[in-house]
Amino acid sequence: MEKKSYSIAVIPGDGTGPEVVREGMKALDAVAGKFGFSFDYHTYPYGGEYFKKTGETLPEGALEELRQYPAILLGAIGHPDVAPGILETGILLKLRFGLDQYVNLRPIKLYEGVETPLKDKGPEDIDFVVIRENTEGLYAGAGGFLKKGTPDEVAVQESINTRKGVERCVRYAFELTRKRNREKKLTLCGKTNVLIYAFDLWFRTFNEVAKEYPDVTTDYAHVDAICMWMVKNPETFDVIVTDNMFGDIITDLGAMIQGGMGIAAGGNINPEGTSMFEPIGGSAPKYAGKNVINPLAAISSAAMMLDYLGEKAAADTIESAVQSVIPRLKSLSAGKMGYTTQAVGDLVAEEILKS
Repeated sequence: MEKKSYSIAVIPGDGTGPEVVREGMKALDAVAGKFGFSFDYHTYPYGGEYFKKTGETLPEGALEELRQYPAILLGAIGHPDVAPGILETGILLKLRFGLDQYVNLRPIKLYEGVETPLKDKGPEDIDFVVIRENTEGLYAGAGGFLKKGTPDEVAVQESINTRKGVERCVRYAFELTRKRNREKKLTLCGKTNVLIYAFDLWFRTFNEVAKEYPDVTTDYAHVDAICMWMVKNPETFDVIVTDNMFGDIITDLGAMIQGGMGIAAGGNINPEGTSMFEPIGGSAPKYAGKNVINPLAAISSAAMMLDYLGEKAAADTIESAVQSVIPRLKSLSAGKMGYTTQAVGDLVAEEILKS
């Protein structure tokens, strides 16, 4: 019987991205060998250095080429020599929008042995998922300037919300809530008392889709209340679904309560197409090349990719290996782990092979 092989696109990106992607691939290769499949990696140079050399964020035909892969493993995008916004909109948003990765999936999970800034909270209290709509809202880029650079300047940024876009995100959230099979509770995060048009659409769609999922308990909270409860009572959440902007904000708060950016992994999901998986922490250029950055978020992102590919047992094996390695680290912060980036990756690979 021929061994199954997955063809994966890899974008190491900027700063510490190549370092953490290397360790993510190390974990993937270790678990692939254990479970009898393999990976065929195709690396792309897109990022700050590529932009400086070519003047392009993504070359013509890049989206079409990347669309041929089931998944992309991304390191980080962000370069100190490139003005803010150019790489983010020209690469990250273009990939998310162009590949129709309409779900941003963020597990908020506190592992045993990881410190949280929340007093008296532990792993049993912090274990939920945020689903952020990923291709609409304020990030759609609708708007513009009038009389720019004058005292009468006007700047308009519009939030675009379509019934199709909202419904498919909400439906994905209901399905995931059912699949998680924990509290089976789905919370809609919005601002219905102020954003009366956009979140009227969200609220109506949410309640209509809920009728198809009688086994799922539904809840609603304003985004400011969500932020308070994530700090005070994170154990009340199972799955949260929200729009692009609010999702961007509350997932960073989630990263902090789960122990910081060093452990925060994420996925940009197109359930019918190409999905992209990345650590949340950014390119961290001041640590680039020093072999001190924490690779666990990238390794956990690789595990998310495996789950997406249908290799759940392999994904669970990586997650268990990460949990086993965490207590050996002095800290999850760059330069304070007590191990190099490469050594942490080696520890995870060793745990995978002996499990």
